[in-house]
Amino acid sequence: MSKSNFFGGLIKTNPTLPTGNSGANYGVASGVWNLEEALAFREAGDWPIPASAPGAPSIGTATAGNASVSVAFTANADDGGLTPTFTATSNPSSITGSASSSPITVSGLTNGTAYTFTVTATNSAGTSSASSASNSATPQVPDTALFYGGNGSLSPYANQSAIYERDITSLGNASGFGNLTTGALTYMASAASSSTRAVAGGGYNSSGQYKNDLQYMTYSSSGNSTDFGDLTQGRSMATGGGNSTRGLYYAGVLGPRSQVIDYITIASTGNATDFGDTLSYGQSGGATYADTTYFFHAAGDWGYTGGRIATVRRCTIATTGSETNWTALTESRENCQGASNSTYGIVGGGTNASAVNKIDRHTMSSSGSTTDFGDMTENRSAYACASNSTRVLFAGGNENASGNNNKIMYVTIASTGNTADFGTVATTHRWGGCSNAHGGL
Repeated sequence: MSKSNFFGGLIKTNPTLPTGNSGANYGVASGVWNLEEALAFREAGDWPIPASAPGAPSIGTATAGNASVSVAFTANADDGGLTPTFTATSNPSSITGSASSSPITVSGLTNGTAYTFTVTATNSAGTSSASSASNSATPQVPDTALFYGGNGSLSPYANQSAIYERDITSLGNASGFGNLTTGALTYMASAASSSTRAVAGGGYNSSGQYKNDLQYMTYSSSGNSTDFGDLTQGRSMATGGGNSTRGLYYAGVLGPRSQVIDYITIASTGNATDFGDTLSYGQSGGATYADTTYFFHAAGDWGYTGGRIATVRRCTIATTGSETNWTALTESRENCQGASNSTYGIVGGGTNASAVNKIDRHTMSSSGSTTDFGDMTENRSAYACASNSTRVLFAGGNENASGNNNKIMYVTIASTGNTADFGTVATTHRWGGCSNAHGGL
């Protein structure tokens, strides 16, 4: 016996199929089909369920990220008879994101701008009214370290141009950010950084040239560096730092040695200006760190004799002029770098007659001697360094007889102790590091 179809109690060979997406009548059948068809439509939720727009969701917490916000919500129990999708809308700018469940990520937001959000639910019958507004959330670039330039891992230790990035707040490996537009450079430890951009200066290229280029990277957008201007002298092994307004570039090597300190205004591109002179001829390979007022330079290779020193000197960032003696590290060294939060400067490792594994901590407001913080778990020199308010990262570097290292190690500034594993980065040494969350900010 053939299958029978029924319409209004009468046999009909071509019944009308369910009407899809037709507003509030969605799923209201205009015909009845054989049992097999009816069961299929019923299991699909297409018939005979009258549908309506869903109820408004209840807003939850909006949590800021990098150029994005995650918006939590609770779906209304009244879904209108059909599975809804959900949309979060920002205020200001009406930027939206959608998801099938909580939370919704809204991307493409402007870092530093405060937003609130509402959430609606939509099914085939219509869209709900909006939820109440969320709390205010302000997207921010995370505490980010950048590492750049340097020498590669194998002889002849080719110069590098890559830039790497890492979120300082969580353990993990660094990833690619872009490249230096001036090409491969080494002996490039100098950088000044605000919360939005880092400006790297100088370096030494594969043709044997001491470079005077200044180039900047923008933390919020990965990519290649951009021309900023020029230093007053081409040089390598200069050291850099500063506060949110002004960056300083300190001494270094330009064939002979340099005593020049340059400065820039980080927010505006242009050439560097002479700030003053170092007290000693040609310090290079030392460490720098800063608070909002002072720039500190620690240790290095003293150009008069080639001997390593432990001296810590400081400059007032906002005013030009020569530096002054301030304190000393617990041990002389070079090929080291430094970083800070708002209270402490940290200097680790380096070389003297042999490798140095000691980490020093300096209370920047005090002219008293620095104190022993702990040890680097490997003898490390010529690494890159970056920090936020809680951590200092030591990236890559040279383990002397063991060759280059690809590890990132860290210390927690508030609690003394030895370095711990953080993650990995390129196997590189004689390179630079900086962050958007250091003590000068």
